[in-house]
Amino acid sequence: MQINPIAQELNAIIKNGNPHLMEMFSKTGRRLFFPKGILTQSAEARQKAYDRFNATIGIATESLHTMCLPSVMSHITGLRASDSLTYAPSYGIFALRQMWKEAMYQKNPSLQGKSVSLPVVTNGITHGISVFADMFIDPDDVVIFPDKMWGNNHLIMSVRGDANITQYPLFAGNGFNIAGFEQKVRREAENNYKIIVFLNFPNNPTGYTISDSEGNRIVEILTRLAEEGTNVIAVTDDAYFGLRYEEGPMKESLFSRLCDRHPRLLAVKLDGATKELFVWGLRVGFITYGTVINGEHAVFYDALEKKTAGNIRGTVSNASHLGQSLVLKALKSPSIEKEKAEKVEILKKRAMRVKTVLADPKYKEVWDVYPFNSGYFMCIKLKTVNAEKLRLHLLEKYKVGMISINDTDLRIAFSSVDEENIEAMFEFLYKAVKDMEIAA
Repeated sequence: MQINPIAQELNAIIKNGNPHLMEMFSKTGRRLFFPKGILTQSAEARQKAYDRFNATIGIATESLHTMCLPSVMSHITGLRASDSLTYAPSYGIFALRQMWKEAMYQKNPSLQGKSVSLPVVTNGITHGISVFADMFIDPDDVVIFPDKMWGNNHLIMSVRGDANITQYPLFAGNGFNIAGFEQKVRREAENNYKIIVFLNFPNNPTGYTISDSEGNRIVEILTRLAEEGTNVIAVTDDAYFGLRYEEGPMKESLFSRLCDRHPRLLAVKLDGATKELFVWGLRVGFITYGTVINGEHAVFYDALEKKTAGNIRGTVSNASHLGQSLVLKALKSPSIEKEKAEKVEILKKRAMRVKTVLADPKYKEVWDVYPFNSGYFMCIKLKTVNAEKLRLHLLEKYKVGMISINDTDLRIAFSSVDEENIEAMFEFLYKAVKDMEIAA
């Protein structure tokens, strides 16, 4: 298929800045571009055409204002119709992108002095993963995950993208399985010119975040592979960033330590307001890039952002303007950090209550607890009964809902259980296990 001239221009810029990136793109990624069509022409018209003669964009206006229904706008306070009902740019609202990037540097001090792209807004982190997959994954490409992973990754990358997902055991004892991780990525690097590694901390489903020393070893391993000639794409899924409940877990995203290591190592950060600001349904996520570049960083990243926006333009068009405007206003609030800290403290108390309750020796007879220190979830490994059968029995008899992951593992979202109900919840779970043991 012939590549559009605009895509060719972007490819030339990217190749000049880092030729290895052209080897990392999927076929779709190499062909992507942001069209100089309606959106570009409309932007030009807003600058030069008189408002009353701007007949470019497909919205309706009245007396030069955005047309709207009072029955809709009566439920939206503090925002104009033009900031909530109209189309947002495919890149996302520029002020929001800038503010999120500034906050990224504040939350990750190791990023200081390092150059990364301006985040592009996605329709939540799930959409961000899909955008990444379109741009960088071809059928049969190798994508490496731990054995404890979010199930939707299979649907996005394996079912839709036809990628080859391969896994390693997440834990060794009470910590991250560094040896298993290194063995897996090295084995795949021997057989592939490109590997894609997903790093999700706090982990869904286990609620585990690596320590600084574990993070440093991951960075060293991936950097060494790049130095040895393998193209490495390291994707940090930071959906639950900032939700840490102990002193041991790493405070920063691995992205901050991976983004400037080697030209053959591309770091991709997926994050968003979804969990960080407790606004799940607003669907505001971000995708950010970092790597080693020759020449002008801004020009290189601008080309990469245009490809990303082209992907968004060709799928969902843009993320919700209303959602983005609400997030932007929230980020500008002087009280937002205090508000976030209060909610994180509530989640911390729940996590600590879970640890206290599960210290009861009787529970060790029927399950083991996987390490957890952050996020929304924790997992147990059942010793005597099947997880799916237990889930159904627990739901039917005790009206308690949990998620079975496989034959042995249950995921428990303590984030959605009030602290005073946690002990009773685990007692019901214990009773359900005993019911099944007796019935067997």
